[in-house]
Amino acid sequence: MNIGILAMQGAYKEHINILKSLGVNASEVRYKKDLDNLDGLIIPGGESTSIGKLIKTLDIYNILKDKIHNKLPVWGTCAGMILLAKDIESQDDKYLCEMDIKVIRNGYGRQLGSFNTYSTMKYIGNDINMVFIRAPFIQSVGKNVEVLSVVDDKIVAAKEENMLVTSFHPELTDDYRVHKYFLDMVASNI
Repeated sequence: MNIGILAMQGAYKEHINILKSLGVNASEVRYKKDLDNLDGLIIPGGESTSIGKLIKTLDIYNILKDKIHNKLPVWGTCAGMILLAKDIESQDDKYLCEMDIKVIRNGYGRQLGSFNTYSTMKYIGNDINMVFIRAPFIQSVGKNVEVLSVVDDKIVAAKEENMLVTSFHPELTDDYRVHKYFLDMVASNI
């Protein structure tokens, strides 16, 4: 299994380290050639506007969009969720526009609004360690989107076909259950 992690900014190295500790080949994705032969892709947190510009500047936007549209399993954490969303509250610019969700950027507030909590995630279990950093949340979902977790009456994890999104950062914890869940999604697609 070969998982690519979009290495533009954010905690991509943490994702790589976790995947390697789980015995999975994980590699950085920065250029077109890095998108060859992937079984899955993680789009980590960071600043969504910057990442959106970089994927176009580096000329990987169309390839990414095509791969996701053609069912490559993808997991977007925080900014990655924003990039996958078809609709972003109060923002005309969209990015990959693949997942039928509407997100609120910085939904939990600015940097000072960052927090950590434990909650339930469908198919994974209870007491999932959830780290929220300037986190977005999902305001609404389309009919084919399954809500996986809600915190403070806000949707923070969802799945649609080959796409998984989380508002929080599992890569910043020692709880690898969300990574294992994504790997199961990838394995069922191979």
